Amino acid sequence: MRLDHIGIAVNSIKEALKIYQAGLGFCVGDMVTIEHQKVRVAVMPLGESSIELLEPTDSTSPIRKFLDKRGEGIHHLCFKVSNLAEKIRELEGNSLQILDSIPCRGLENRKIVFLHPKLTHGVLIELVEEKV
Repeated sequence: MRLDHIGIAVNSIKEALKIYQAGLGFCVGDMVTIEHQKVRVAVMPLGESSIELLEPTDSTSPIRKFLDKRGEGIHHLCFKVSNLAEKIRELEGNSLQILDSIPCRGLENRKIVFLHPKLTHGVLIELVEEKV
């Protein structure tokens, strides 16, 4: 596995970019809305990985719920795997709980799943299948 991205929940991408772009010098590689996840994402490449700023687009968005409960900050770590179905079987064999038993589609239409943070020491971990 390799780090794919770090997801950071923010109330406003526009406001966050004042720090990440102007202050830290990051460039936005892509800005997309993922309708079914109710989130707008600003992708900032960082070597072979990236930082994703996650802004809720709806009051029922999981990111909105996270922000209301914990405030802005790191939301999740995402790791690339070569075969997501195989990795899911391996994790379930090790009693790691996956939040959704069926992978959904994330950014760039790649298959993703999330591991329950209670079993990963409070860290929400996303797994994404590498592009072929």
